[in-house]
Amino acid sequence: MLRFAKKLLSIGLISALILIPFGSEVLAETQTTKGPTGQERSTAKMAADLILVRPVGILAMAFGTAVAIVGIPFSALGGNTGETFNKLVVAPTKYTFVRPLGDI
Repeated sequence: MLRFAKKLLSIGLISALILIPFGSEVLAETQTTKGPTGQERSTAKMAADLILVRPVGILAMAFGTAVAIVGIPFSALGGNTGETFNKLVVAPTKYTFVRPLGDI
């Protein structure tokens, strides 16, 4: 039981030491700027976008690419290969890499 408590405490301390710089940076500076779309972007939104939303966008892009590859024969028969490629590959790619940081 004591070993488990020591491991749990050490994991908690390591996690806190890793995450404190990110949290203090976000809390220390809460400037807001307007993006190209006119939406306000704060440092908290930028950090959340970078840490949470962008990796999900990369996964969506990879999953969409795999689905598009599997669906090529079916979309070719339906005559909408370009539309399928745009919806499943291009849209997640633009959302992940072209969109300004914090513009969620």
